[in-house]
Amino acid sequence: MSTKSTYIAVVDAAKQRLSNTHTIGREHLDIGSGRGELILALQQDLPMRSTACDFDVECFAIKDLPRAAIDLNREPLPYPNARFDLVTSSDVVERVDNYRAFLREAFRVTASGGVLVIATPNVLNIHSRLRYFISGFANSLGPLSLTNDAPFSDKGNITPVPYFYLAHALQDAGFDQIELSIDQVQKKSLLWLILLAPFIYIGKRRFMARVNKNLKSLTRNTEPLFASHFSWLVLIGQTIVISAIKSVGVGF
Repeated sequence: MSTKSTYIAVVDAAKQRLSNTHTIGREHLDIGSGRGELILALQQDLPMRSTACDFDVECFAIKDLPRAAIDLNREPLPYPNARFDLVTSSDVVERVDNYRAFLREAFRVTASGGVLVIATPNVLNIHSRLRYFISGFANSLGPLSLTNDAPFSDKGNITPVPYFYLAHALQDAGFDQIELSIDQVQKKSLLWLILLAPFIYIGKRRFMARVNKNLKSLTRNTEPLFASHFSWLVLIGQTIVISAIKSVGVGF
């Protein structure tokens, strides 16, 4: 579930990526809008025409704002190609059946030169890695139910998406100029990082050596994404916020 700090981080990322763009009258889409908290936060800093969509729009609290009810697991986004100058989504990719298909749809509706900003729980911070080692479940995830009345027992989170795979999926969808930020430092992860720093450093060096020797999947485009796997932001961030650009003249 998104927090105020997450909304602030998403808005900050959007402001940074749109800093050289005149935003008045530009189109914004928020996917998985909930009650509209992210849109309200965005409108305080970026004067854009916002549109909302979510599975359930009955709880949406902003009057006279376009919104659409949509099942992201079964339907494409109900918007034409290349419509929105900014697309945002907070705590959604971990809730859909196929996050790569979701990102391809986000790419389709993003305008040429437009910006995508997404936020998702960081399953690679130190606390999450230790939790997974002990329990087999990363942060924000747990056992799932199979009943229709309560399909997910952990707030709808069904797909843990580590940073590398999320950034890779964005590149694969057609986005580039990917940038990583976080909403806030997770204190538990910071404490564990201080305690385990020597072991993490040694483990990283050994793993990198193995990758460089045996794996051929790293390329000029994916090496920076892989390096971020052990970055300070990933190791101690509570929620990761990723922004990307749809280059001018690319697709749709």
